[in-house]
Amino acid sequence: MAFLGVDAVVVRVPSLDEGLAFYRDKLGHAVIWRRPHAVGLRMGDGPAELVLMTAIDAETDLLVASVDEEVKAIVEAGATVVAGPFDIEVGRAARVRDPFGNLLTIVDLSKGPLVAE
Repeated sequence: MAFLGVDAVVVRVPSLDEGLAFYRDKLGHAVIWRRPHAVGLRMGDGPAELVLMTAIDAETDLLVASVDEEVKAIVEAGATVVAGPFDIEVGRAARVRDPFGNLLTIVDLSKGPLVAE
């Protein structure tokens, strides 16, 4: 099985303050971690995060055990690589396009999850 679950739902916001005013202050999502251009918010009781970002468009990050291994398997199954694999703060990531044109972002946590500051 390629996908283990949802790692994060990424939402583009004009500024972190504006995003926090809505998602944290009005909708009640607690902050887990914060970086200069991103904030991770808790979503329910599960491990998936809601990530507010000012630098990239909305996407859903799918969790895999190993990005490098899964890219090979996904390409063999008929997808194409759009970007990566590349290093990210928590591990590795890649963007692939499935045979139907859907863009998928896959992520592994080989360096461990981000922790609260």
